Amino acid sequence: MISKRVSEIPFSGIRRFFELVQKSKDIISLGVGEPDFPTPEPIKDSGIRAIENDYTSYTSNYGLLELRIEIAKKLKKKNNIDRNPENEILITVGVSEALDLAVRAITDPGDEILVLEPCYVSYKPSVWFSYGNPIEVPSTEENEFIPQMEDIEKRTTKRTKAIILCSPNNPTGTVLRKRNLEEIADIAIENDLIVISDEIYEDLIYDNEKHYSIGSLNGMEDRTITLNGFSKVYSMTGWRLGYATANSEIIEAMMKVHQYTMLCAPSIAQYAALDAFKHEKYINEMVRQYDKRRRLLVKGLNSIDGISCVMPKGAFYAFPNIKESGLNSEEFAERLLRDGKVAVVPGNTFGECGEGYIRCSYSVSRDDISEALRRIEEFMRKIK
Repeated sequence: MISKRVSEIPFSGIRRFFELVQKSKDIISLGVGEPDFPTPEPIKDSGIRAIENDYTSYTSNYGLLELRIEIAKKLKKKNNIDRNPENEILITVGVSEALDLAVRAITDPGDEILVLEPCYVSYKPSVWFSYGNPIEVPSTEENEFIPQMEDIEKRTTKRTKAIILCSPNNPTGTVLRKRNLEEIADIAIENDLIVISDEIYEDLIYDNEKHYSIGSLNGMEDRTITLNGFSKVYSMTGWRLGYATANSEIIEAMMKVHQYTMLCAPSIAQYAALDAFKHEKYINEMVRQYDKRRRLLVKGLNSIDGISCVMPKGAFYAFPNIKESGLNSEEFAERLLRDGKVAVVPGNTFGECGEGYIRCSYSVSRDDISEALRRIEEFMRKIK
């Protein structure tokens, strides 16, 4: 009764461990990438007012124009991307829908989409659902998980249509520098490729690193689809609100799929987000807290015999190396959950080059991080 294509696609490794956590007791979860901060009060107040004022009807398929205008201002100021809010911005149900729409809008059966790994679990399934072929481009810890240009070039063929990238990266926390993006842009321009750039973690940056949008580089304006949203930096995961920006032709194609499958993003969430860009102080405080947690987690991981961890530069994830344990990623994560009562995500969930690693989220309290580290150290002593 189920289509072959859907049957062949595995369930999300993140969700599988999330379900295991729900069935277990006394678990400290470093598994799910969700802020533990509440949605800022001004945003919640805007959502409440939207309900009280009966702003509960459908919006335009493109989304609330007032919100698109605010997004256009933000894109110009922060990302150096100039977009027309009328027809070059689309409000979506989270960045996950924006990704799905972007891939479906540009992919024909048999098209190849380069996926820079390790990467978020949705990228390859989105390509499969669109009858395209995801082509993995691996990266290594030795190169700070920054994809090497020769690896991208040798996987680029006449069938290649696009590249999907994410910076800051989930799961590694890697931040692509401007020169890295310029090299990717050169490949895209030379081979007439589209770049889908997931920038949901753009504000979560540490150690004086800087976020650059590849869509702002010369020659990339009309070949970049930039994805972003409100889930991570505004703690609005459950509000389900994202957006995409590209040239009008691509956005219209994405909107065409959106209008038949989703119609519009939740009106209440859109009204709530209207004032979001005016409250940067909440982001700044979150980043300060994440930075403290990041340092605590990475220092603690590196002090455990048999584990090493590169310091992440962005997002709220660490990607420690657990190869010395003698266990593969899934065995390690399952045994740590069962015996150590700590939930992490196996690295191979994010691509084959993630084997030998686990993803740990530091979007939890410092007390939980400290206790998780104690349990991981005890677990490592037992298995060694």
